[in-house]
Amino acid sequence: MAIRECNGDRMKKTIGIFAHVDAGKTTFSEQVLYHTGMIKKAGRVDHKNTLLDTNEIERKRGITIFSDQAYFSYKENEYVLIDTPGHVDFSSEMERTIAILDAAIVIISGIDGVQSHTETVCDLLKHAKVPLLFFINKMDAHHANKENVMGSLKKNFDTCIDFDSLDYESLAEHSEALMEAYFEDRLDDNLFVSGARDLFQDGLIYPVLSGSALKGQGIDRFLQLLDQLTVSHDQKKELSGIVYKVRVHQGVRHAFIKLTGGILKVRDQIGDEKVTGIKRVFGGKLESIPEMVAGELATVTGLSLKVGDVFGTNQKFSYSVVPTLRSKLIFDQALSLKDVYRDMKILEEEDPALKVMYSPKKEITLGVMGTIQLEVLEALIPDRFGYPVSFEVPQILYKETIADEVVGCGHFEPLRHYAEVILKIQPGKRGTGIVFYKECSVEDLTDGQQNLIRHHIFEKEHRGILTGSEITDLKITLISGRAHNKHTEGGDFRQATIRALRQGLEQAKSVLLEPMYEAVIRVPFTDMGKVLTDITTRNGRAETVQDGDDVIIRAHVPVFSFMDYSIRLRNITKSRGRMKLKMSGYEPCHNTGDVIEQIAYDKVTDNEYPSSSIFCSRGKGYTVPWENAKDYMHCLK
Repeated sequence: MAIRECNGDRMKKTIGIFAHVDAGKTTFSEQVLYHTGMIKKAGRVDHKNTLLDTNEIERKRGITIFSDQAYFSYKENEYVLIDTPGHVDFSSEMERTIAILDAAIVIISGIDGVQSHTETVCDLLKHAKVPLLFFINKMDAHHANKENVMGSLKKNFDTCIDFDSLDYESLAEHSEALMEAYFEDRLDDNLFVSGARDLFQDGLIYPVLSGSALKGQGIDRFLQLLDQLTVSHDQKKELSGIVYKVRVHQGVRHAFIKLTGGILKVRDQIGDEKVTGIKRVFGGKLESIPEMVAGELATVTGLSLKVGDVFGTNQKFSYSVVPTLRSKLIFDQALSLKDVYRDMKILEEEDPALKVMYSPKKEITLGVMGTIQLEVLEALIPDRFGYPVSFEVPQILYKETIADEVVGCGHFEPLRHYAEVILKIQPGKRGTGIVFYKECSVEDLTDGQQNLIRHHIFEKEHRGILTGSEITDLKITLISGRAHNKHTEGGDFRQATIRALRQGLEQAKSVLLEPMYEAVIRVPFTDMGKVLTDITTRNGRAETVQDGDDVIIRAHVPVFSFMDYSIRLRNITKSRGRMKLKMSGYEPCHNTGDVIEQIAYDKVTDNEYPSSSIFCSRGKGYTVPWENAKDYMHCLK
């Protein structure tokens, strides 16, 4: 990949820093800012004076929770440094950051080595095709062992190269062009650097450096290599960008945007909306700027774009890190339930993974990754909204689908209202979510009315009838409907759509789905039998591959029975076993009856999702149960 001609413009690059907890990531970031002259003194996590962990909760806990950013310059080029969360409970925040990176640095402790969460991060970076560089930290410590860390890295990245002691020949082994130049004695420093840059950008090599962030060792070499290997974006391209974060502050919505092409100015239009302000973020502070150019990050006001939205390109982003747990919010009953729900929806707008839901029992639940995230929310909510909260013990986040095709019908006709919707509902491929099709004639419903029905399908999550869990993996086809020229209003189609969908679910054979992990477990051969037995008894399935004295076990296991297995693995292998868990999707639940009994969802009292229809006779509305609704539908007569 060739570097564009800058024509005097400074190149702008976004760099993300990742690590397992306590690997020294934030300390490393502070040293980068210090060595480039952006701060006068490098902060320390234990001194609670770091620039990037600006949130009070972060300072108290000594961990990064939110992706913070800072700027620095090096050799006439500009960089945005993103310090990402290291704890697995905040993986969704970390994954959203990956979409905007030009390169990533993964910090690994020279003492603790490669951890399972580090492997998960690297997998996400590789999948997103983000060029990746490793820095082995804490090499000043007595027990640090670079050789062991390099050995672990090479098991997952066989083209890891030690750039601390790199020579021409070692790099040339990874490129035919460089090897040819080497044998012809043409491999000079310029060709060496450009060749390394191309290999790095194409993901063919993974440079490794080492040092001590605490003592500032290896930072200068890192900056030099980073500048040589990274590239930037083109300001001359059409305007394009991605929203990677949203924050609501004092009622104002800030969309955090990475501009990937063109120039965006205040008062410019994106779609039908006008940009009212652009601000740069540095260590939690905002600075107004008149414009942003390709490669830059800034907050933009005036736009309703959501996290993950893109503009100016057909590229779409989907996120693999999703919550597998749900927890009930506990708050003072003197508070307005409506107001608390509104506040939680603000948090969901900022972090879509929270999946805030309001249940028929007048309970608010949030989707979460783990107990650490709940503790952070318990500190964050009082700070943001002014009232204390707590959470119940989190439960598994189930979903529902169907096993057979049905036709659902819904009619909403109280006095002076009218809408009717007929939907064909079919099982979809696992993992596809809700897919919508239209086979309805414009003579029955206008394009606008059909699009309104589509909007109501996707405007919120719909509940299944077994446990009230979100429905998924369905093909929903609008096949017919009816409106009234005089009496149909906007909300009528919402009511008819919900009733049609629910009436179809009542007819279908519902299937409860549970979240599954894809587990990769490395254990000594002598411990293989115990682990395989555990997997079987916990309703999982596995296959094995021997690797020297170890065995690699690849398994699919229910989250329900495996979310705390790391403790068991540590005990039975005497801390020699390692496990990497990744959410792999949903499968039919192994204990459906038990779950239905435990959740005790009452579909009849769920007034938000009725299955009956409402018809009108002699100026008065009346209800028809779902079992009989088909016989009353006007479209089906």
